[in-house]
Amino acid sequence: MKVGAVEIMDRACEAGGLRWAYREAVPMNKTDRPPVVLLHGLVSQSYSWRGVMAQLAAAGMRSVAPDWIGHGASAKPEKSEFAYTPAAFVSALESWLQALEIEHFYLVVQGFLGSAGLLYAAQHPEQIERLVILNTPLTAAAKLPFKLAQMGIPLVGDMLTQDPLLVDRTLEGAGPYEIADLDLDIYRRPFLKSSEAGRSLLAIIKQLQLKQTLADIDQGFENWPVPTLIAWGMADKWLPVTLAETFAQNSGSNVEIARLEETGHYAQEDWAEKVSETMVPFLRRIQL
Repeated sequence: MKVGAVEIMDRACEAGGLRWAYREAVPMNKTDRPPVVLLHGLVSQSYSWRGVMAQLAAAGMRSVAPDWIGHGASAKPEKSEFAYTPAAFVSALESWLQALEIEHFYLVVQGFLGSAGLLYAAQHPEQIERLVILNTPLTAAAKLPFKLAQMGIPLVGDMLTQDPLLVDRTLEGAGPYEIADLDLDIYRRPFLKSSEAGRSLLAIIKQLQLKQTLADIDQGFENWPVPTLIAWGMADKWLPVTLAETFAQNSGSNVEIARLEETGHYAQEDWAEKVSETMVPFLRRIQL
């Protein structure tokens, strides 16, 4: 896939006994900077990062973006093979990073699965060069929106998660924009291909453990030592910017906030240019 002059390559590997699909963009002029790892949210894919990845490559930075287990072209195992809990996602992410021999990196997270990336960061701060957070639940005040919560209701959730149109309703329902049909076709594809994507999504929603996860994030980010940017889409219909403000206040002086006007929950899909304009200079900044 080409975005402008940048080639974004589809790749795959096996890690922890599971197949991971991921995308990679390598700049023509390589630098000694560590890679940027980009983690998407629920119902999304690594495809959502295509515009940001192109901007990172133009700035001389390599980026890799996986499809989380249960999403995109990655494995969608049965619950007997993968627990779909936050702890399972943290462990799976660790296996994937090891498979790619990524030991030190910039981390960018977004959405209700981005919280698993934050849990990983809290456990391995020495690996994180800089952290960027886009519209991710950050404090106990964050609630799972009804559009997602209803997917975990017995019987109702079984039907909803098998409907490919849940992609449209979710990705467009969290912000102010319609997504182009060609892009929605890519997001829908796993749900059209088999029932596995829906079953995985149902398992994730049921095992999200949001209350405990947020408590763990709160504890893990107390006196956080890594330079961190919270780039917040202000048109997010699910998560208010007050979460970012409270998190920044509780995490110490290394956290700064950038407010992205007219940008929704899936900020990288809604307005990749605006995200990149804020994020890339922060990642390239030299720490004094």
